[in-house]
Amino acid sequence: MDMHTVVVGTSGTTAEDVIAVARGGARVELSAAAVEALAAAREIVDALAAEPEPVYGVSTGFGALASRHISPDLRAQLQRNIVRSHAAGMGPHVEREVVRALMFLRLKTLASGHTGVRPEVARTMADVLNAGITPVVHEFGSLGCSGDLAPLSHCALTLMGEGDAEGPDGVVRPAGELLTAHGITPVELREKEGLALLNGTDGMLGMLVMAVADLENLYTGADITAALSLEGLLGTDRVLAPELHAIRPHPGQGASADNMLRVLAGSGLTGHHQDDAPRVQDAYSVRCAPQVNGAGRDTLAHGRLVADRELASAIDNPVVLRGGASGAGGGRVESNGNFHGAPVAYVLDFLAIVAADLGSITERRTDRLLDKNRSHGLPPFLADDAGVDSGLMIAQYTQAALVSEMKRLAVPASVDSIPSSAMQEDHVSMGWSAARKLRTAVDCLARIVAVELYAAARAVELRVAEGMSPAPASLAVIEALRAAGVQGPGPDRFLSPDLAAADAFVREGKLVAAAESVTGPLA
Repeated sequence: MDMHTVVVGTSGTTAEDVIAVARGGARVELSAAAVEALAAAREIVDALAAEPEPVYGVSTGFGALASRHISPDLRAQLQRNIVRSHAAGMGPHVEREVVRALMFLRLKTLASGHTGVRPEVARTMADVLNAGITPVVHEFGSLGCSGDLAPLSHCALTLMGEGDAEGPDGVVRPAGELLTAHGITPVELREKEGLALLNGTDGMLGMLVMAVADLENLYTGADITAALSLEGLLGTDRVLAPELHAIRPHPGQGASADNMLRVLAGSGLTGHHQDDAPRVQDAYSVRCAPQVNGAGRDTLAHGRLVADRELASAIDNPVVLRGGASGAGGGRVESNGNFHGAPVAYVLDFLAIVAADLGSITERRTDRLLDKNRSHGLPPFLADDAGVDSGLMIAQYTQAALVSEMKRLAVPASVDSIPSSAMQEDHVSMGWSAARKLRTAVDCLARIVAVELYAAARAVELRVAEGMSPAPASLAVIEALRAAGVQGPGPDRFLSPDLAAADAFVREGKLVAAAESVTGPLA
């Protein structure tokens, strides 16, 4: 566990900090400026709560019930009730890293000084994160507007010492027991605090940030496996020439072509397309790899831009604004629509689409490597003794099944809106659903890239057995793959462990690291 500390200030956070907390277990603390901003915003809320005029979220009900003015003696109960009633999720438990990202991002918004919660509420959230306590959040319950209500409510419930949570040992227990065991006092919510804890895009944003990080690794990995497949198929690297990509200046396309060209530097396997079975051109899945991979890279860059903007945002409704008319201390509370998840939902769907297409073109190269009629001299299915051995036939079936699953997952969630809250919330983003299916798509894509790696490495090794010389970077990848426990060519064996090891090799960044040991940093 990474025990470095992430300091949460008033001006947002970074993707790197989200991943450090969500995946690395980094500790969290509030900056002095954040504590000061929290206290100042709370003074505004307290002043407005004392006034006779109703203020949404402070002295009224919520959603379709916002027209009721709540008397002071019922306001603490109102805040408890909104958390309890909104913690209505169902289905499997969401992954620990997703919940930690969600909580950290909610803490980021609290620290902005625009929510009106007391400093002790934010400190309690930081304490829960630092104790390794993970609220139980369920798969279903968010429509992505007003933010991720149900998932955030389950987290808020833990701060109150209610509901269930997972301890640092991975065991689910009553949240109150876990707080007591770690010396954390449950919060007693006051005006606006319950609402402030559950009204944000934090779940979908956290999943976007982690998906972008994973896809950056996979897109570079896919450039490497495409280069290995080109070698295995004795293709030409002339289509990767920088001047060809300069006349269609999409940044991602140029980056992918450059990656492939650098991996192929020094290869004795390229340029044989005019040998025994002459080809004028390689197939699209080989020749157009930079165009497809690159278009995905450019979409990924847009996703990163949206994530960075959201990471700099304070998402709540209503929000506390300092300065201007009304309220003691010159502040006010204003309703807004910033909780709508559309900006995040759209890019989550965009990324599922490009990931599916990357998976599709990757599988086509694998199939070409296995087909003796299109592989330019490789044995059927890369088998040791074709007929007796089936080789990688069913590995490609598995890859094809994953591609088919990704095509289903590419159907956008954000085009679907289902009204809720008695038609008050009559258009929603479905961003949480988009994020959940993108996580599955990224998981599938890693396996698809791993199967191509497995097949392409075997194909290159078979070419080596014929006396040909692959690129130094390709050899470095294959040597690292074998060192990771993935076996090379030979008679049929139990394939699933090899494929699982190749999958881990890709996910953990070892594929990219192996290539970069020769090429230097790749895009």
